[in-house]
Amino acid sequence: MKKYSGLITALATPFIGGELDISSFRRLVQFQKQNGVDGFVVNGTTGESPTLSTEEVLRLLEATKAEVGDDVSVIVGTGSNSTKKTIENTKRAKEWGAEAALVVVPYYNKPTQAGLVAHFQAIAENSEIPIILYNVPGRTVTALSLEAIQELSTHENVIGIKEASGDIGFGRKIREAVGETFLITSGDDATCIELCSTVGDGVISVISHIIPKQLKQALSEVKKNSGASKLFTEKFGSLLEAIYLESNPIGVKRALAEMEVFDSAELRLPLLEMSPEATAKLKTELVKLELI
Repeated sequence: MKKYSGLITALATPFIGGELDISSFRRLVQFQKQNGVDGFVVNGTTGESPTLSTEEVLRLLEATKAEVGDDVSVIVGTGSNSTKKTIENTKRAKEWGAEAALVVVPYYNKPTQAGLVAHFQAIAENSEIPIILYNVPGRTVTALSLEAIQELSTHENVIGIKEASGDIGFGRKIREAVGETFLITSGDDATCIELCSTVGDGVISVISHIIPKQLKQALSEVKKNSGASKLFTEKFGSLLEAIYLESNPIGVKRALAEMEVFDSAELRLPLLEMSPEATAKLKTELVKLELI
């Protein structure tokens, strides 16, 4: 089993009154660990990374490590649209005890593919922990090309990619281009089981906040059972739709509050809590699955 494969939860960050709610955060980590997840991402998209201070990221990482010790892998999101800042973030993450860095494609600047390669190579050269590329064009606009991924995969410190385009065909092309040792982890809950049935090594997930045990079971069965993806979608497809009725992590934080894992569904601006209409639909699915 490859390092950082399997089920990794991209941890949401709870707030109360605008401040970190470490008590709820620890409860989430405990719930996840009890249900067998293989790792965590701290300070990712689902964690509302653009709104967190450096001190807050450290507190979240410390709380995570305090709960799991060395039993579970802990990855920290360090990416930004500044190469210099990302290098600094990654060095800091290593000092704090992160095992690897998840580095998103630079957003807003719209670099060329050559610029993206230079960006990630500079980070890899200046990092003492391994780098996982994060391709999520729905949020960054710019996407890594197959050729750029192939070139970056040759760097010894670039160990894998979180592929969140939702394009299963592109995921298969990545595998053909980079070989079997390079980590390919899905970043799209809707397609992760299907990707893992062929070329994927796991998923960095949002829905695992809600159904960690069920998703892990599906991932373990998918290589042996070609129908596992269909069965998972049939059972949990409506929940997936409800979670994503509004921008992530709005839905998952509402669900965690309904499940009493979080004391609040509060987000930081510019994100707002889930609308009453969407909340009603989400609660219907949670009740149907006996999650609340």
